[in-house]
Amino acid sequence: MHRDFFPDILRQSPCVLGEGAVIERLRRDPRIELDPHVVNSHLVYSQAGRVALETICRGYLEIGRSFDLPLLLSTPTWRASRERIAAAGLAGRDLNGDNFRFLAALRESCGDYAAKVFICGLMSCSGDAYRPDNALSVKDARRFHAWQVERLADSGVDFILASTLPALSEATGIALALADSGLPYLISFVVRPEGTLLDGTPLREAIAAIDAAANPAPFSYLINCTHASVFRRALTHDTNSCALVRSRIAGLLANTSALSPEELDNSESLVEEDPGVFGQSVAALREELGMKLLGGCCGTDDRHIRSLAQNLTGIF
Repeated sequence: MHRDFFPDILRQSPCVLGEGAVIERLRRDPRIELDPHVVNSHLVYSQAGRVALETICRGYLEIGRSFDLPLLLSTPTWRASRERIAAAGLAGRDLNGDNFRFLAALRESCGDYAAKVFICGLMSCSGDAYRPDNALSVKDARRFHAWQVERLADSGVDFILASTLPALSEATGIALALADSGLPYLISFVVRPEGTLLDGTPLREAIAAIDAAANPAPFSYLINCTHASVFRRALTHDTNSCALVRSRIAGLLANTSALSPEELDNSESLVEEDPGVFGQSVAALREELGMKLLGGCCGTDDRHIRSLAQNLTGIF
């Protein structure tokens, strides 16, 4: 089936709907046990795990199809580096490829709508996504992440998304590894209200540095694991944001809580926002700041993504 080039879709479409939370929903499912090393990547190898993943993903697919919006799904490979796969006792498995093929089968079951569904290969930093002091250097990050980048590129994903990145050094190294792959790619940061990454680097400096270092540069940037109110403040901050930031950042995968990353990381309970409030607030970013790719992160589920789709299309 013909599928358009995702960077073109992002430029030409009024908006693209992002999926909502997956890992956080699985974490609260008593039937599912996440792996301490690869988190949810191993679930494609068990019947219960596949059912749980399919239920969540089909929910997002049905929302996208109901509102006829281009939809982004990400492979359950956020923690599928070679080192983590080995630590989980799965060194003989193609976790990255198998997770893509799992999603690709779900996509192809959607009939004509499958042409509007895009699957990104998802990856992240090597360590704790909320601890910038643990970030790798540029050189070490390029070497560490090259293996997973190659596996995702070989799997057949439409593009690669490196998300929840807290520090410039590792984000730059990942971008260099991604540029070597030949696939289009996105870089996504977690940000503070002051318009900085978690390591304190201003957004304008981070984007300019990666654009200068990587050839080709990311086709766009995202922010994820950040509340819409924090995102607004970050992108309009007088000191740490600028026209470059607003032109290069294409969207937000939003949390339902405005708590800081450190507070959320230590929270034992789910911090939710009313789905109606979430949908209105996130959808408003399209008109306010020109954002094109809008979806959910921590705290979101079908209700939040459906509300977002309603507000993006005006169909209630």
